[in-house]
Amino acid sequence: MIFSPGAWLAGLCGLGAILLWLGRWRAGRGLVSAGALGFALVAILPLDQWALAPLESRFPPPPPGATYDGIIVLRGALESALTADRGMPSLNDAGERLTQFATLARQYPNARLVFTGGPLPNRPDGPPEANGVRQLLQDLGVPLERVTFESRSLTTRENATLASQMVQPKSGERWLLITSAWHMPRSIGAFRAVGWNMTAFPVGYKTYRQPGNRANRRFAERLDLLERAAHEWIGLVYYRARGWSTELFPSLLGQAGQP
Repeated sequence: MIFSPGAWLAGLCGLGAILLWLGRWRAGRGLVSAGALGFALVAILPLDQWALAPLESRFPPPPPGATYDGIIVLRGALESALTADRGMPSLNDAGERLTQFATLARQYPNARLVFTGGPLPNRPDGPPEANGVRQLLQDLGVPLERVTFESRSLTTRENATLASQMVQPKSGERWLLITSAWHMPRSIGAFRAVGWNMTAFPVGYKTYRQPGNRANRRFAERLDLLERAAHEWIGLVYYRARGWSTELFPSLLGQAGQP
């Protein structure tokens, strides 16, 4: 929340309103005007597109025809609490992670399959996403005996470290990593940091190639995407500072299968 663009803009307007109520007219008007201008810029300019596009474009989908020893998918495609409450898998806007995982499982019948992800980071005592994922993959025709489930990790770094410890990938193996395109740079950096070189398979794009298509987006969606981008850019800096990523902005160079 400290770095949330929406929270900052709402905070400026709220603080300005308080100052106006206290009679601090000049300062109050300035803060309210700054907050209102920020909201207007989000509504008018493609700030969400500008912030997310570099993340989503960093790793293109791999070319067809290659063979892979394994496929790993990161958590985040299910609403875990809602899935547990209703007793059936409830996909969110990252649902392509699991549908593409099932598609690739059929395309590569000899590949090892791995799902990594525990409860929500803000609800570590909640149900792990793996519970609902088992049911969904079974419904999609993926044999569960092929899938290794890691259900303790709470963060992207833990996805990489705990899955690596569980799978023990061998040198020279080729693995596909499935996650949302905007989340791929930080994910690749985290896996490289534990010595597991991945080929990126990004899914769930949020930015358009044709800018005109953005006109259909509601303001709330634009603000949500801008906050998602802020989370990832800050996450990239934080991961590099902690040594949890090999690069500040991981690149295609050095990816498995690349020179």
